[in-house]
Amino acid sequence: MLKTIKKLSSFVGEYKINSILSPLLVLLEVVMECFIPAIAGELITFIQSPSKLDDLIFTKPIILAMQKSVGYDNIIPIIAVLCGILVILALLSLMFGAFAGIHCSRASCGFAKNLRRGLYEKSQDFSFENIDKFSTSSLVTRLTTDVTNVQQSFMMIIRTAIRSPFMFVFSIIMAFIVGGKMAWIFVVVIPILAFTLIMVSKKAMPIFRKVFKKYDKLNGSIQENVAGMRVVKSFVREDYENKKFNDASEDVRADFTRADKILAFNGPIMQLCMYFLMVGILLFGSNLLISSGGRAFDVGNFSTLLAYGMQILMSLMMVSMIFVMTTMSLESANRICEVIDEEATIKNPQNPVTEVKNGDIVFDNVSFKYSQKAEKFALSNINLSIKSGQTVGIIGGTGSSKSSLIQLIPRLYDVTNGKVLVGGVDVRNYDIVTLRDAVGIVLQKNVLFSGTIKENLRWGNENATDEELVRACKLSCADEFIQVFPEKYDTYIEQGGSNVSGGQKQRLCIARTLLKKPKILILDDSTSAVDTKTDAMIRKAMAEEIPDTTKIIIAQRISSVQDADIIVILDDGKINAIGNHASLLESSEIYKEIYTSQIKGAGSNE
Repeated sequence: MLKTIKKLSSFVGEYKINSILSPLLVLLEVVMECFIPAIAGELITFIQSPSKLDDLIFTKPIILAMQKSVGYDNIIPIIAVLCGILVILALLSLMFGAFAGIHCSRASCGFAKNLRRGLYEKSQDFSFENIDKFSTSSLVTRLTTDVTNVQQSFMMIIRTAIRSPFMFVFSIIMAFIVGGKMAWIFVVVIPILAFTLIMVSKKAMPIFRKVFKKYDKLNGSIQENVAGMRVVKSFVREDYENKKFNDASEDVRADFTRADKILAFNGPIMQLCMYFLMVGILLFGSNLLISSGGRAFDVGNFSTLLAYGMQILMSLMMVSMIFVMTTMSLESANRICEVIDEEATIKNPQNPVTEVKNGDIVFDNVSFKYSQKAEKFALSNINLSIKSGQTVGIIGGTGSSKSSLIQLIPRLYDVTNGKVLVGGVDVRNYDIVTLRDAVGIVLQKNVLFSGTIKENLRWGNENATDEELVRACKLSCADEFIQVFPEKYDTYIEQGGSNVSGGQKQRLCIARTLLKKPKILILDDSTSAVDTKTDAMIRKAMAEEIPDTTKIIIAQRISSVQDADIIVILDDGKINAIGNHASLLESSEIYKEIYTSQIKGAGSNE
């Protein structure tokens, strides 16, 4: 736990002063509050018996000074001064408490901001393997729910968690000063409280650990449902999805209920301690007051002890609340630290190469699996050489690892065995930004972001001119439909590109990638949503306009790759055959079968 706290405290950053001032101001607030009952009690004692001046501890110097000034028989001015001191102490306590609250809010909100930014930036550095480990929904939960829990705990730690122990300690000290042996009754409750908190913690923590994992699944279900809303509605599966969500939500509720039932023991135990103290003070205090005739223990001492008893009990109640919050947030803190401690599996080398000379690609006996724990290789013994400027088609059945193959080129994943060379250099020796700037990938399910078409296109090149935007869109056959929009290139794209069709989205993504002017262009089934005529026009434009760029086309349609210089047939993660269209028709049964089925399919459609 100390290691976790130390790690998270580094995110306080520029809010350290606020984080320090808040507990200091709270300390001053507590000191003011702890003096009020003592002075009030001595005021009562003085009013009852002005002759007991020697029994007073805190107000004796003030009363003596006042008696010299106004006389020994005139007690009204003395009472007025003591009342004024009480008012001043109350106002100072209020002022210190208010400023402590302001600094606490700034510190806790700033801490949460820094923590979210740190987690977000950390996740941005993750490789696909790291993201696969946590899952998207889990990262979202950690950035939202978990950070909020830790923020609330931090806010309590720098204010309430400082106030309550100090109030508890100062009140007990003052109780011993004022009440003497009577104050020992306060010490009795400490072992009871400590035992309760330890037992509650041991029972509740495993439940919280389990419930946050279920939170991840719940968020994953929501994310999946929202993203696939059109599919849900088209298959009329709203009731099924509602039931699935309700079941997951009920599961989370049940776990939280179990944890809350355990934590609920804090309240009754605190109440028991409170009433035990009150009864003890009333019983023993009244007996001492009566038996001594007010000499050993007077009404002033009695009222002061009662006031400190209430302060001690309130501080114990606050400790209980803090304990509940920190118990829940400790698991959140651990989950956040898991992300912070995670090392990206793909890093820059010590002396990276910062220039990609050309688009040559070589797969040298490459094998790859998604994690070290995986039993099966996704790719096995891949040997492939591609010259700069060539057009390469990759085709194969579903699950043949076509996408896995091309993701090794820009180091989205690292090879398990062998090596991938780009421009004659092992991709692991390149500066990652340099390599990925030289490799443009257009995925089948590429994403458009909220903003105008221009803003989306400039993801490829933030400094691109309007003329360059139009040129790239003409190459990808996107300009023709953009010109139909009333706002043209200033048309606003909704989140996820929901207001454009699948084919339009793909063409915009191709244009965006072309603006990078990459040395290697990879189209991962990225024309699947456009018609064959548009597909042919895009390929023709790229062949004519970017002849020196290496083009890799993954496709399901033979027509998309039949003009390629090289066609690679993948089957179960292995290269089955390499050749051009004509040679593969003669030598590859898989290619011939795909070609024949598509030709027949096209004929039947006609």
